Amino acid sequence: MSDYYALLNVPKDANTMAIRAAYARLARDHHPDRFTDPEEKKKAEDTFTRITAAFNTLSNEKDRREYDASLAAPQVAVPELIARAAFERARQLIEARAFHEAVELLRSAVHHQPQEAAYHAALALALSKNPHWAREAAQELEQAIQLAPQRAQYHTQMAELLLKQGLKLRARRAAEMALRLNPQDRAARAVMEATAQ
Repeated sequence: MSDYYALLNVPKDANTMAIRAAYARLARDHHPDRFTDPEEKKKAEDTFTRITAAFNTLSNEKDRREYDASLAAPQVAVPELIARAAFERARQLIEARAFHEAVELLRSAVHHQPQEAAYHAALALALSKNPHWAREAAQELEQAIQLAPQRAQYHTQMAELLLKQGLKLRARRAAEMALRLNPQDRAARAVMEATAQ
């Protein structure tokens, strides 16, 4: 279950006015209309949906009481929650450049939610930081692409990985697919330029 208080960045005893102010600030920052890039727009839509759900729940007295009661109840660890928690922690580790630790967490996320393309792509990213894991990184990316073939980002990630391995022809094909899906993809264009030489 999402922590609506953390999502809105308000304390659990926040009054309705504080909740409304927090929501207004976040809604303004994450409104999908502010973004033109399809990937960024999709992320903004997801965030906007979550903060709106949090606001709707916490600003309604009855819903908030029920939500608070559900937070106090013991939680069963379901695979989706285990995977999500591992994924979120791994993203922090990747930012901190702790790739080995991130790989272990992402393997857990993939194990618990094998149908989630984002988990496979993140695992591939962490694996790609170690040349010895390049083959496994490519396999994880192939899985992500199979699960979400319309995500240009995964094709670009594959193109960059293949280019790093010296597989220019395959890298070029992956970059071409990424550009078909998102003509503004700068990283895919960079791969195209690198493989043209």
